Amino acid sequence: MTVPKVESQKTVALSGRGLCKTYETGDVQVVALDAVDLDLYASELIVLLGASGSGKSTLLNILGGLDQPTAGQVIFRDRDLSAENDAALTRFRRDHVGFVFQFYNLIASLTARENVALVTEIATNPMRPEEALELVDLGDRIDHFPAQLSGGEQQRVAIARAIAKRPDILLCDEPTGALDSKTGILVLDAIEKVNRELGTTTALITHNMIVADIADRVLVMADGHIVEQRENTKRISAQELEW
Repeated sequence: MTVPKVESQKTVALSGRGLCKTYETGDVQVVALDAVDLDLYASELIVLLGASGSGKSTLLNILGGLDQPTAGQVIFRDRDLSAENDAALTRFRRDHVGFVFQFYNLIASLTARENVALVTEIATNPMRPEEALELVDLGDRIDHFPAQLSGGEQQRVAIARAIAKRPDILLCDEPTGALDSKTGILVLDAIEKVNRELGTTTALITHNMIVADIADRVLVMADGHIVEQRENTKRISAQELEW
């Protein structure tokens, strides 16, 4: 199955301009990002590739309001997020951004439904936890605890939790990094389904170059720079991946 591509008339969902991030350890300065410009477009799925230390996670954390750049701007709906205080960034994350990480960070004493409800109870326009879990094909596992779920199922619960508040942006940092290939494809299929059915702008970090085939656009990072950018002429579904 070929997944429909993003329309040519693109709307910018989130922008970074001149993003720099420098870490200081004693007298040593480490440049994690060096003057990065980036636009994320509405409803697109973008994959970021690059070696460890290339700046991928730092870029995603800054775009999502988890970290502040040393210099540069993050623009969301004409707001300069890099100029806002911690309280405003917390509201931005709560209302507009969903995060999925390599490790699931589920609460062991809560069921899948209850883990997702932690987000829906504080969101302004959430879907029902059951609806979010159905979207990632876990409708029959809603009352199971994390220990009763496989790694892939736990990651899909984490995805349901991230998208239950209907975020504008979904940021995924190595969501398949701890999974085998078969399970990883199921997780990518869930992310792809969210992107397709909800129109959620999605950025996904991976080390696996094969995963890039599911994206509308691919960015390659090295040494804090975006060194390559390309659009896929044909975006394939996660189920078609072979690795």
